Amino acid sequence: MKLIDIIEVFIAGDWGEETYSKETPCAVTCVRGADIIPISEYDFSAIPVRYINQQAYAKKCLQVGDIIIEKSGGSPTQSTGRVSLVSQELLDHAGAVICSNFCTAFRVKKGWNPLYVYYYLQFIYNLGAFFNFEGKTSGIKNLQLDAAFAAIPIEDISESIQNNIVAILQGLERKIAINRQINQNLEAMAKQLYDYWFMQFDFPNEEGKPYKSSGGEMVWNEKLKREIPKEWEVLNLGQITTSYQQGLIRSNNQLSDSSEFGYLKMGDLDGKGQYSLQKLARTNATSEEVFLFSLHKGDFLINVRNSKEIVGKTCLIDYVEENTLFNHMLVRMSFDKVTSFYMNLLFNTDFMYRAMDGLKQGTTTVIALYQEDLYRLPIVVPTKNVMDTFSIIEKSILNQKELLTNEIISLIKQRDELLPLLMNGQVSVNSDLSDD
Repeated sequence: MKLIDIIEVFIAGDWGEETYSKETPCAVTCVRGADIIPISEYDFSAIPVRYINQQAYAKKCLQVGDIIIEKSGGSPTQSTGRVSLVSQELLDHAGAVICSNFCTAFRVKKGWNPLYVYYYLQFIYNLGAFFNFEGKTSGIKNLQLDAAFAAIPIEDISESIQNNIVAILQGLERKIAINRQINQNLEAMAKQLYDYWFMQFDFPNEEGKPYKSSGGEMVWNEKLKREIPKEWEVLNLGQITTSYQQGLIRSNNQLSDSSEFGYLKMGDLDGKGQYSLQKLARTNATSEEVFLFSLHKGDFLINVRNSKEIVGKTCLIDYVEENTLFNHMLVRMSFDKVTSFYMNLLFNTDFMYRAMDGLKQGTTTVIALYQEDLYRLPIVVPTKNVMDTFSIIEKSILNQKELLTNEIISLIKQRDELLPLLMNGQVSVNSDLSDD
């Protein structure tokens, strides 16, 4: 039996239009290849909304259990053929969903668990099978989907065994999703605490009451054009910076999946104070480079050179594999009087976004934040007692995030190691195995 034999119907993609019109009145969420990884992590925030005509809406909207496969794109080291499953969670968040015209969706026949087929296609993808079915036009790789599905075998197994394999893998996926959600909640809690203490100035006073709301004395600061708590300072960034280090220069031909060390680049920063290791590049390095450029928990990074939208992005390192290095367009900074955790939250406020926009220099395509300009940024510096109290809370948050991230990595490793064993039948699954 081949993959083509289990397909009920293919559903074409559509990119639609950017704006509403009489001809294209139907708003839909359009899944692209770039959305496949975020969707697998239950992050639906960046999927674009497009507008299509009513006929396309009737034919192309997807339902729970449909599978989206990327047919155009890829890279020299990444084939086309990545897949995404349309889940109830996706539809609840996004409403009507279609796939872009660089993808195709399909629905499996009765007797096949869509989740099993989704996992099986991940297994096939990891084997590199889709590299064998790619053509190239205009510099873009295209998956010969009909040929691939007509050639790739799938074992005809009972639905109960499919369900049990899915139950094992979904058990791990649920634990991963829960840990990710807890991490997101910790990040939200940190932002809320920052806003309460350092934007509204309702940090605990000596009696444990909210400072400003309880009548704490405020003084006008001319530099900020606003009031701040008495005894707080406003210093330039340069006055509190104790180190400023640009990262390691590497060209693209010095990067390889088989290289020894992780290499964090500006594209790994998400623009919200966080970073992702999902697409972490790899490189080789000398022992001296490893010593100088390895990242550590608590490091603060800022992107100082690239496009206008990317420059100024920051992150705080809470977990990386040992000896992960960082790119030369990123700068590692350390501080006196304030913590890196505090600074990362500060750099992701509207006030700081506006302040940095006024300092960016360059052409329409390449923008830079120069050290001497960054050093002029005004920084609100709380009293030592307030910062020490905040530091105790931040350490607890960072430690929890590190534990959860370590567990996520371990669970992903278990899932990825188990997937081929289950699909190859090397791990037996009884058809009467309960979902528990």
